[in-house]
Amino acid sequence: MKAEITTKFSILSLLWGISFLLLLRVVEAFDWAAAISVRSFIASGSVVLIALIIRRKLDFSIGVKHFAILGFTSVSVQLIGLSLAVPRIGTALTAILVGAIPLFSSVIGRLMKIESIDGFGFTGLVLGFIGIIFLVGFPSGQLGDQFFLGFFVCVIGCISAAFGSNYSKLKLSNAGNWEQVIGAFFFGGLFTLPLLLFVPIKSGLDPSDWVNMVALAVICSAFCYVIYFSLVLKIGATRSISVEFLVTVVAVLIGAFYLNEAISLIQLFGALLVVLGSILILDLLSFSSRSKHE
Repeated sequence: MKAEITTKFSILSLLWGISFLLLLRVVEAFDWAAAISVRSFIASGSVVLIALIIRRKLDFSIGVKHFAILGFTSVSVQLIGLSLAVPRIGTALTAILVGAIPLFSSVIGRLMKIESIDGFGFTGLVLGFIGIIFLVGFPSGQLGDQFFLGFFVCVIGCISAAFGSNYSKLKLSNAGNWEQVIGAFFFGGLFTLPLLLFVPIKSGLDPSDWVNMVALAVICSAFCYVIYFSLVLKIGATRSISVEFLVTVVAVLIGAFYLNEAISLIQLFGALLVVLGSILILDLLSFSSRSKHE
């Protein structure tokens, strides 16, 4: 089991880390509304198509309501936040904020009475909160309304994603991971479809733009979320979402070295506090110790 989890974490960290670069390009080509709605329908449809090809039976008997809530939180709100954030605050800072999702997930999990908190967890919450202050309070670039808009919607998106993960564990544990991906992205696309009336798809798209869109939808969304929801069912929402630690590292490195995005030392210090806080909240050290004895 440990080897399987490690492999899945590695795949998700690499592909989701790369997805920030793809997302930036898709938003620039299609605009942000299409980067959510069109991407979501392609992701959902691709999983349905594969299921039909391999004759995999799908069961949605758990009810429309739960899939709709999962789609609204894990897809619609989260992707609105990320799609608006990346062009405004950059892939590196967006990725660092995404790295705080385990922090939010742990808090929400405790509020939903899925988990309990101890002294180490409380210390982690404090460190994580201070880390986020450092992240936004000492940016390396120039501050402005667009920066704060990007930061704000990104945080809302991250909190929504954290809620969605916990909701999946709480209400959709009897639904398969394929069904969760299909339902979440279908409703995520449906909820954001009206946005295209106000932010239409840009004209003059190149074939390479559609290649980026399909790669983002099929590989970084459908494929990755099938893996992710399988982890949620096995090890829980908060420990599964801790993969965002590694995603953050990959995305920041891509932003810094490939896109030449500036990031200050004090922001890196803030990111370190977020990671340390999340490790304490998740109790990852004792989880690792337990895994060695499995």
